[in-house]
Amino acid sequence: MLKEFKEFAMRGNVVDMAVGIIIGAAFGKIISSLVKDIVMPPIGMLLGNVDFTEIFINLSDQAYESLAAAREAGAATINVGIFVNTVLDFVIVAFAIFMVIRGMNKLKRKEETAPPPAPTTKDCPYCLSAIPIKATRCGHCTSELKTA
Repeated sequence: MLKEFKEFAMRGNVVDMAVGIIIGAAFGKIISSLVKDIVMPPIGMLLGNVDFTEIFINLSDQAYESLAAAREAGAATINVGIFVNTVLDFVIVAFAIFMVIRGMNKLKRKEETAPPPAPTTKDCPYCLSAIPIKATRCGHCTSELKTA
């Protein structure tokens, strides 16, 4: 059983998938940092120094000064700002994946639309047999061919 597991785990596609998942997780962390640390602060500043991670709806009867205080007290909250950050994370990741897939599709289309190879034979106008392009006489009917 251990040998079978080793064969399964060392298959190329399993290893490729593992590498993709690891790189994807790291990419997700980079995007989260981009949104949280670079994109949202200027947007918050433009909207009057709003910290999006502190935007929440308190569902309890008691008022809390910050989301951290509400969480510490165990109050039920709807974390609107964190949700907005997560949606932005998703949009940026989805756009990046779209761009990668789009580039791959362009490369694939270029491969598919490669021009066909130049013909190496032509048909004899007299007997309609296939003969080499450079032939001056048909090998089947021995007719002399016009050269263009």
